[in-house]
Amino acid sequence: MTNYPLARRKEVAAVYGAGLIQGVALVTFPAAGVVLTSATGYGLSRTEYGGMFVPQAVTAIVSSLLGAGLARRLGAKRIFLIGLVANLASMALLVLSRFAMSEHALAYVVLLVATGCLGVGFGFTVPTLNTFAAAFFPQKVDKAVLALNALLGSGTALAPILVAVFVGLGFWWGLPVLAGALTLGLLLFSARLPLGPDAQADGAAVMGGRTKLPFRFWVFAGFALLYGVCETMNGNWASLYMTKELGASATQSSLALTVFWGMVTAGRVLFALVGKWLPERAVFQVLPLLVAAGFVVLAFLQPSQPLFGIPAFALAGFGCSALLPLAISFGQAELKAIAASMAGGLIASYQIGYGIAAFGVGPLESRLGLSLGTIYGATTGVALALVVLAALIARRPARLVTEAARAPIQSPTRTSTVTHRGDQP
Repeated sequence: MTNYPLARRKEVAAVYGAGLIQGVALVTFPAAGVVLTSATGYGLSRTEYGGMFVPQAVTAIVSSLLGAGLARRLGAKRIFLIGLVANLASMALLVLSRFAMSEHALAYVVLLVATGCLGVGFGFTVPTLNTFAAAFFPQKVDKAVLALNALLGSGTALAPILVAVFVGLGFWWGLPVLAGALTLGLLLFSARLPLGPDAQADGAAVMGGRTKLPFRFWVFAGFALLYGVCETMNGNWASLYMTKELGASATQSSLALTVFWGMVTAGRVLFALVGKWLPERAVFQVLPLLVAAGFVVLAFLQPSQPLFGIPAFALAGFGCSALLPLAISFGQAELKAIAASMAGGLIASYQIGYGIAAFGVGPLESRLGLSLGTIYGATTGVALALVVLAALIARRPARLVTEAARAPIQSPTRTSTVTHRGDQP
């Protein structure tokens, strides 16, 4: 990055800064879960709390699928800015909802609209950011995408800490105010930057339409969906599991959520740094086993053991860490014909899994009488399915192995076109 001109360095700063801010915004609602479900707060039931994330999942799926096509018409920069505006609207609505807390139905409607806006923001910004990162550092795509998602993970780890701080100060809504202010600043900063066509994947097809998606795409999509279930079971339900079933304090529950997202971030940073010595595809196959182990531990915890939940969520977070970023970078490298749409397609699949886990827990508890511990145990099966799909993805088709062996033989013209962008994230 040090070899970049100042304008390009500002673009890189905007993209990677957006990852951090998006992470904070994304976990603002789950981090405030205790307030949202408290009798002295919004008083949401488990089903209402889970249903609150359905609009987010739906709008994220739609926007991430439409994003690549809209980027071809409007430009990736405009899609990115629209996503930031949607994030800003989400945080503003969350703050405004506190003034309607006495009217339960009205407050819930405002929350539904707020999470819907967050879904639009996530669906437009995250695929675009992954595409920008890959284009900025074409020689180090895996590291670039891991670094971006590490910053996104840093934001998700910060949100529970900030909520605990603001709750202690007496105004939990300070977090959405802070997230909104950061988003507004980023919006104003990014609007002046080119973020032009050279930061987009060249010649990539658009999802849908007449483009026939290969079988390999569906393997990646299935992986992203199952990963979304695993991550959301931890990210959205950790606080409630700790407080409602394990008897943990609010501080302990915030710590559990923080260490989960913190280990997600730490893993992404670690694997970006040691990629030279530890092959990414080997890491990709081992991490789902750690996710499964985390679910097993969580399933067997007793109400007298809330502190054991913290290392269990840490283990699950480390297992989740590099899975989605690596799936995106592997998919873009393997399916070049739909590279620009690959990130959007996988984010959409991830959001389907997110929606299943975010909403499905409530009905399973209320209608079938299952405890969260039992549901965590059942999710172990989902993690084991990830193990199988990870093995399928890691074994590249013979055609790609042959191409990789020939990769060092490049024309001088091709080499010169990529070196000006830098090769270190």
